[in-house]
Amino acid sequence: MPWAIELRNLHKAFEENQVLRGLDLSIEAGEILTILGGSGTGKSVLLKLIIGLLKPDAGEVLIEGEDIVPLRERDLLQVRRKVGMLFQGSALFDSLSVRENVAFPLREHTRMTEAEIQDRVEEVLALVGMVGTEAKYPGELSGGMRKRVGLARAIALAPRIVLYDEPTTGLDPRNVDKINELITDLRSKLQVTSVVVTHDLQSTFKISDRIALLHEGRIAATGTPMEISQSGHVVVQEFLAGHL
Repeated sequence: MPWAIELRNLHKAFEENQVLRGLDLSIEAGEILTILGGSGTGKSVLLKLIIGLLKPDAGEVLIEGEDIVPLRERDLLQVRRKVGMLFQGSALFDSLSVRENVAFPLREHTRMTEAEIQDRVEEVLALVGMVGTEAKYPGELSGGMRKRVGLARAIALAPRIVLYDEPTTGLDPRNVDKINELITDLRSKLQVTSVVVTHDLQSTFKISDRIALLHEGRIAATGTPMEISQSGHVVVQEFLAGHL
């Protein structure tokens, strides 16, 4: 069985800023892997490469064994159906209700009937604990609720991989716990592979099967939470010391 995601020798620069410098990382099907790194190290760029919103300057991005880098936009759409993403700011449409936000990808990418769409919307809202909010608009929701609606939309197409970009940023401790529970619950209920980008160390050690530390454009270290916390690697020790 191939890896869910393989990143091989990835390079990415924005003008003079070399963000990724030959990055390699393999992610197992069904695991929760968290990517740590300082601000501006390229964590969010990495997620956008995985979902095909950006193309690397060099290297390969394999999703379930298929390199998506050379794919045209039309073919990329098929791959993106396998990958859901919770964006940092939730990226909900303010002018659409919760129901319409979650239904959006179903209308765009499937031929489901209106009744099937409504059933699926209710199903995924139930999974994230947001039943009863269908008629509300994003502006009426708290930050934690918006994150959960964004997550319902991310899983509407039944992806096999879910990407989380700073899922707990700006949330109070109670909502942080709720989001962390959702990430682990959805992994077991939906059998998805989860990739989390965060700077929240407490959440990282709570939810992760493995942790990868991004440093100077490459993965400096990977390991279980126990292995990372006890690592003798200088970069790991310096990162943990600066963020604990």
